[in-house]
Amino acid sequence: MRAIKRVAVLAVAVGVLAAGCGGGDKPIGNPTSGNPAASTSNGSGQGSGAFKKGGTVTIANVGGQTWPCQFNPFNPAVNQQALGFVYEPLTFVNVLKNGATTPMLATAYSWSPKKDSIVFTIRSGVKWSDGQPFTADDVVYTFNLMKQQPALDLYSLWTGAGLTSVTASGDKVTLAFKAPAEPYFFNFANQVGIVPKHIWSTGEPASKPATWANPKPVGTGAFTVATCTSNNISYVANGSYWQPGKPYVEKVQYPAYLDNNPANLDLASGKAQWGGQYIPNIDNFYKSKSPENNYWFPPTANVAIIPNLDPAHKATSNLAVRQAIAYALDREQISKIGESGYQPAANQTGVVTPTFDKYFDKDALTAAGYDKPNPDKAKQLLQSAGYSSSNPLKLSIITVTGYTDWDASLAVVKQQLAAVGIELTISDLQQQSYNQKLFNGDYDLAYSSQAGGPTPYYELRQLLYSKNSAPIGKQASSNYERYLKPEVDKLFDQYASADPDTQVKLIKQISSYMIKDVPVIPTTESVDWYQYNTKDIQGWPTQDNPYAQPAPYNIPDVGQVLTNLYSKSAQ
Repeated sequence: MRAIKRVAVLAVAVGVLAAGCGGGDKPIGNPTSGNPAASTSNGSGQGSGAFKKGGTVTIANVGGQTWPCQFNPFNPAVNQQALGFVYEPLTFVNVLKNGATTPMLATAYSWSPKKDSIVFTIRSGVKWSDGQPFTADDVVYTFNLMKQQPALDLYSLWTGAGLTSVTASGDKVTLAFKAPAEPYFFNFANQVGIVPKHIWSTGEPASKPATWANPKPVGTGAFTVATCTSNNISYVANGSYWQPGKPYVEKVQYPAYLDNNPANLDLASGKAQWGGQYIPNIDNFYKSKSPENNYWFPPTANVAIIPNLDPAHKATSNLAVRQAIAYALDREQISKIGESGYQPAANQTGVVTPTFDKYFDKDALTAAGYDKPNPDKAKQLLQSAGYSSSNPLKLSIITVTGYTDWDASLAVVKQQLAAVGIELTISDLQQQSYNQKLFNGDYDLAYSSQAGGPTPYYELRQLLYSKNSAPIGKQASSNYERYLKPEVDKLFDQYASADPDTQVKLIKQISSYMIKDVPVIPTTESVDWYQYNTKDIQGWPTQDNPYAQPAPYNIPDVGQVLTNLYSKSAQ
């Protein structure tokens, strides 16, 4: 699982998210059961036919740990096994198809003329997996719980996006904001999993909603958790799922892998059908083993070194040290050696290219000297910070055990930093330990990958917006480096009400702080690692039919994929 808190990321769309635009009531239709190979206007891969039930899908995706058997959708350390599988959003937004929307727990929505409030029509006839009816009150409860417990508000909707109230009247739910809020649609409509009020309003989930393990999750999704051990999660089809006839696949097996190698072997042999893996020399190791083995790597966001900016970390909170690291890196070599060239080199602005070229300020990057490695400049900066051969700078970086491509990339980083006088110790940790240290700020440097959305705004807001951070020792939602800059916050706050041209200018201004302050140091541009086997299981997303982000760690996209897959042998 390459992203700490995975959200869908753009491959081709640019500009403001189109989903939900317009003042009139916007029906988003009813998902129709059918052939996933036939793309429909609602943005999903769903067509008109139906398939018989049967078959099992096995996922091979290294988690770097055994399973804790926790399914709290508000806990970014475990929600990749909950969202999409068990919990669903109001609307699915497909950023691979220019923000096309698919109705989920809402059938329609309508923005106010000023885009400062939105009304969702809540789907009727839906039941929770324990048989209780799903209602608009569950939606209101979910959002208000995030207000009462700020640790649950992973996208700073109440504290940053200006959400002021969430209320229900019949089957209508209204979200009201202080100011225009259209760019936040991607977050509140697509990324918040709705939870059942009758479960979460009593007992431990009510008293400790952020840390509750939720071992037997109750949701509206297509699957329920049948059994969970440290070695495997077994999901089974939800017999009362609201989409008629779905899901077609009856079981999903999700083994725990501690290392890429055994997962890659299972994919190559066909033992596992769905992968989210880095596979070196993939054509020889994987593709050549079977004509049914396929892969596709759509571009996503950034992999980066995350420095701890808290003053208690004297070295990494020193700008000269961060600048020295950024100048020392040869990102092309990191890409070539660490990622076999599958992930292109990133740049210090944090803007992914060529996906978001119009937001990329190449002149600013070049003027700052970050367009190419400059080890001599790095040495000068380290000397100015008081470091030398007799007083070398010693730093440690945390990463996830089993991520062999990250290990290879960091071996290159270590070598490049050693050349300028920085001694780097690489600390491979199990995912749970890594998450705890990253979220709570207990590290010098961290190797990390998040995700974003339809413009660079989404990833940059996760990384740099101060309301996504927290004091050392408390869990940050995404601004793990603890970057606190009021001027940058103001730029983010202006984005929602700005016209498209001004939004581009704002992103360039925000990226200028990536150059000036070096709060994050991108190394490579991440891709979605995605392998799929078509011997029996059909209906996969493809480059020709990108009905969802395809990797099994993408949430909530994983739910879209699982409801479209079917077994050929069961027909």
